[in-house]
Amino acid sequence: MSGFHPREIGYTVRCQLDAAGYAARLFLRLCATLGYAFRRNVLVRDQVHFLGNYSLVIIGISGLFVGFVLSLQGYYILQRYGSAEALGLMVSLSLMRELGPVVTALLFAGRAGTALTAEIGLMKAGEQISVMEMMAVDPIERVLAPRFWAGVFTMPMLAAVFSAMGIIGGWVVGVLMIGVDGGAFWSQIQSGVDVFKDMGNGVIKSFVFGIAVTFIALLQGYNAHATPEGVAKATTRTVVMASLTVLALDFVMTAMMFTL
Repeated sequence: MSGFHPREIGYTVRCQLDAAGYAARLFLRLCATLGYAFRRNVLVRDQVHFLGNYSLVIIGISGLFVGFVLSLQGYYILQRYGSAEALGLMVSLSLMRELGPVVTALLFAGRAGTALTAEIGLMKAGEQISVMEMMAVDPIERVLAPRFWAGVFTMPMLAAVFSAMGIIGGWVVGVLMIGVDGGAFWSQIQSGVDVFKDMGNGVIKSFVFGIAVTFIALLQGYNAHATPEGVAKATTRTVVMASLTVLALDFVMTAMMFTL
């Protein structure tokens, strides 16, 4: 008889529900460690340095080249309608509302997320997590919480750097290379970008993406099998799940922001 046996389907569903429940409990425990993170702010500071500074180069360079491409594409579209002076506004809105938070989150998942998963997975493979539990040290508070809050705080700052570098890249291509008026470029940005609506939406997105990507990375590392193959598979799952989650959340939040 082909197909799944009802017992196998039930077992699979039960395992998925169990995994979802475990993830929800872990997320609530991490959210409850905010006070501990402020008391042990040195741990959070070190993780902000690890996650933020080491990701700064790839974020900044990527933002610069995205700004280059946006400016080129936008100019050839806008000049058809005689609106080349609005190039700065188009570049800035595209980066602040959409590309800045999304691309930063994808790069953050590939750079910092995989590093977090591999680090926690190797700690588990080396039985450091078990040793902490034997010494009555909560690994969630001591290991996971500082990394979680560092990722949440770092993501909006990296997204801001990405958007700023993208705008600079758009200015270099649009003004210095193509010849768009520099005053019109910056004045369009100043008059057309709303601080709370446009920049605020980007900050909210980057904050939510930081929570999602960091939590997925920590969850996969904490649940990784204590073998080299298990750590490798957990790292791969981090990139895949975090990327898909970011894109799905981006669609949901964009739909909500445009309807409000």
